[in-house]
Amino acid sequence: MDQFASRLLRLSPSCGPVRLVGVDGHAGSGKSTFAARLARAMGGAPVLRLDDIASHDELFEWTDRLLTQVITPFSRGESARYAPYDWHARAFGPPVPLPPSPVVLVEGVGAGRRALRPFLALLLWMDLPREQSWARGRARDGEEQREFWDTWVRAERKHFADDPSEPFADWLVRQCGEGYEVRSGPAGTGETDHFLTLSDGPSPMW
Repeated sequence: MDQFASRLLRLSPSCGPVRLVGVDGHAGSGKSTFAARLARAMGGAPVLRLDDIASHDELFEWTDRLLTQVITPFSRGESARYAPYDWHARAFGPPVPLPPSPVVLVEGVGAGRRALRPFLALLLWMDLPREQSWARGRARDGEEQREFWDTWVRAERKHFADDPSEPFADWLVRQCGEGYEVRSGPAGTGETDHFLTLSDGPSPMW
């Protein structure tokens, strides 16, 4: 994991001084876990969770909010300030700061959407089929969230039909046991025969 983190730090800044790295994929595909492990490998890089930007009323219609609260300040080299959404209270909380760190991970469904791609240094896609991802998510959240998941699945289908991310991914990430396998994505370098296994143990091998 450390080697992959070092690779990200060598990328050119993409949004002011920040290297924004998108971690996209279907709900339940493991984005949050992977982003957290990658952030730790970079010494605690900030992770912007799109669950904090979206809301019940705007599952995917949050682009303007993200651009205004995060992207525009970063592009000026300033700290962002965004108001995280509380999914239990159904309300946005007080603004919190997000400094323009060398790498900021943007994690969530839609992180690779059309409006954000010009600001990304790299786009990662969690390579797990949608039905399998949704099944994992439903199992994780339990029966009490069944109605929400029914609504979410319809919204996610529509979002990716209108604005797909996977075709623009630089790397595809697949969980393999305790680690991850990464291979070049549709928008990557074409090195489709090279694999990187990421783990928290010894340095990975190309």
